[in-house]
Amino acid sequence: MKVMRIVSNVAAVNTDEAKVFYESILGLSLIMDHGWIKTYSSDIEMTVQISVASEGGSGTAVPDLSIEVDDLDTVLDRMVAENINIEYGPVSEPWGVRRFFVRDPFGKLVNVLMHE
Repeated sequence: MKVMRIVSNVAAVNTDEAKVFYESILGLSLIMDHGWIKTYSSDIEMTVQISVASEGGSGTAVPDLSIEVDDLDTVLDRMVAENINIEYGPVSEPWGVRRFFVRDPFGKLVNVLMHE
């Protein structure tokens, strides 16, 4: 038996509020839309992972989601342009990632990161 996929589900009253954050800023594509659920995806094949943590590293809160990108500065600029509050960072961490934390439109703490 193999786990084929892990999907992160975020509770939302209005699923349309995901469009700017996940599609416009992060560049994900809307691949399924049933109104009550919208699924965004990347065209990159991903590895199945789940992390269990007692903290978020460097004394931060454990984020609800971690999203790895290939150009952190572009994503940071897009977040700032949309007036999204940066809660932590950007910072280069001792374990080899550069990252920042924001909240998505639904209040989830999102760790946006890039391996250095």
